[in-house]
Amino acid sequence: MGKAIEHDQDGSTVGIVEKQAFTFAEQPNELALESGAGIGPVTIAYESCGTLNKDKTNVILVLHALSGDSHMAGFYKPEDPKPGWWDSMVGPGKGIDTDKYFVICSNILGSCMGSTGPASINPATGQEYAIDFPMITITDMVKAQKELMDHLGIKKILSVIGGSVGGMQVLEWCVRYPEMVVSAVPLATTCRHSALAIAFNEVARQSIMADPNWNNGGYYGGKKPDMGLAIARMIGHITYLSDESMRLKFGRKLQNRSALSFEFGAEFQVESYLQYQGNKFIERFDANSFLYITKAADYFDLAREYGKGSLVKAFSRCQSKFLVISYSSDWLYPTYQSKEMVKAMKKNDMDVSFCEIDAQWGHDAFLLPDSRLDNLISGFLRSLCHDAPAI
Repeated sequence: MGKAIEHDQDGSTVGIVEKQAFTFAEQPNELALESGAGIGPVTIAYESCGTLNKDKTNVILVLHALSGDSHMAGFYKPEDPKPGWWDSMVGPGKGIDTDKYFVICSNILGSCMGSTGPASINPATGQEYAIDFPMITITDMVKAQKELMDHLGIKKILSVIGGSVGGMQVLEWCVRYPEMVVSAVPLATTCRHSALAIAFNEVARQSIMADPNWNNGGYYGGKKPDMGLAIARMIGHITYLSDESMRLKFGRKLQNRSALSFEFGAEFQVESYLQYQGNKFIERFDANSFLYITKAADYFDLAREYGKGSLVKAFSRCQSKFLVISYSSDWLYPTYQSKEMVKAMKKNDMDVSFCEIDAQWGHDAFLLPDSRLDNLISGFLRSLCHDAPAI
């Protein structure tokens, strides 16, 4: 759990990390889901870096976005070409400083990156769950994470931090387990999806289900719905960018040609880029997991779940100090949605700070290296005035 991780030579990364697994909810003690169904056993993949202090008060829980995983920082092997997805933020001397904090990231329930999901084996049949996997919600993901924290003996979390769908989990943690969460940083997220966000997700899901290879979810062992999943990723990727970022990066530049071909195909650089992103995605992600996780994000509605329609009432349960961050060019979860949650928090006299970062890169900006975000998060964590960890 608190094993030492060696830094690389320049000390800028946590070095080599190890994916670990925790299994719980063995039959007949299934995990009760929000839908009324149950599932078990459940395995949660997770990684940790830094050192847990003696009284376990320096824990930071990082929560990933839709297609992310537990590999937030460092490398599995020295020869890996890329580090974890938030290596720019998590590491020695970085925004989330692993010289000070014990940082955990778990793969969400329903995913295909080591945690139990549709591609996992259903113990009742000996075959993949496929669409027999029960419908899940953000609440269910957080309940599974709580089981992991209990397993690790962690009773207080210094800060819960995450963006996008990870930010939804941050909010759920604060409302569902208020006594455990000292502080929280929801990034580029929302308390509920707009009709626009739901619409994009539905078009993406339909592209998968319209692929003949989807086979009503039963494609394991055969041809996968790669075309449908690639298109779904292309649709999603558009929402992660912004008009300005696409104009600056691509404009109307042609791909490997000097004139129009007057044929169908990827003539423009932006077309080629989207096709590349779609094709890369099918190599690492499961189509059924995409369906389940996007549906869970669409179901998320903090006011409905905890406040009978009132966001103010929902946040009245919280005891956490908040730093809410949005991005000026994020049109998937625009700033007005972050301001809505901040307003509800302030009506409860909560300790909340808010910052809109001026960035041209759209929704995905929180994943990119940015000294402003580093400084915001590191300063916020320092402000908590916790005791220095006893390493």
